Amino acid sequence: MPEPTVLTATGAGAEPAAAADYFQSYSVVGLLAVVGVLFVAVAFGAGRLLRPVVPTPEKLLTYECGVDPVGEGWAHTQVRYYVYAFLYVIFAVDSIFLFPWATVFAAPGYGAATLVEMFIFLGFLAVGLLYAYKKGVLTWT
Repeated sequence: MPEPTVLTATGAGAEPAAAADYFQSYSVVGLLAVVGVLFVAVAFGAGRLLRPVVPTPEKLLTYECGVDPVGEGWAHTQVRYYVYAFLYVIFAVDSIFLFPWATVFAAPGYGAATLVEMFIFLGFLAVGLLYAYKKGVLTWT
């Protein structure tokens, strides 16, 4: 068996076995993905073959909480609920950045810089909240 060559800074002399090891690790992931897809396909196929299919008019009706459907299927939804949800997601995701900041702030040598950066970040959040308030988004009517 030949000796593996040492990889130099320019990349010359790289051994072919390193590439094989590299692709072997991806082949395991690919094999696992194929097994997962096959498992799901077999489960859905077995369910389709084993279930009884007896369509009746009662089974084809829209069902909601045991009440027969009355009227149209369309319901009007207020857009302001989506705006509240969107604002919540923005501020919740932004607050997640406070935790890594707290760990960096505790590290030696990063105190003043991270403190200034966090106040700038909180300033942007405050401007966004003020903008939403001025636009009347936060009033519940």
